[in-house]
Amino acid sequence: MLLLVGKKLKARTRATAEYPFHVLENLLGYQKVRYMGLAKNQAQLFSLFGLANLVLLGRCQDHADGGSVS
Repeated sequence: MLLLVGKKLKARTRATAEYPFHVLENLLGYQKVRYMGLAKNQAQLFSLFGLANLVLLGRCQDHADGGSVS
């Protein structure tokens, strides 16, 4: 029983951590790192994660308002 609870907690944590990467890859089209320079890659990822946060926030607000989720 304790093993099942541990696995469930681990799966929930993994799903929570991997979902923003799913949004980046599928909605925003970010598939691979372009090695233009570490600073440029970091800046691009920061802006994409910020945009992904806005997308997820919009989905949460639509769901809370009773709107349709696309």
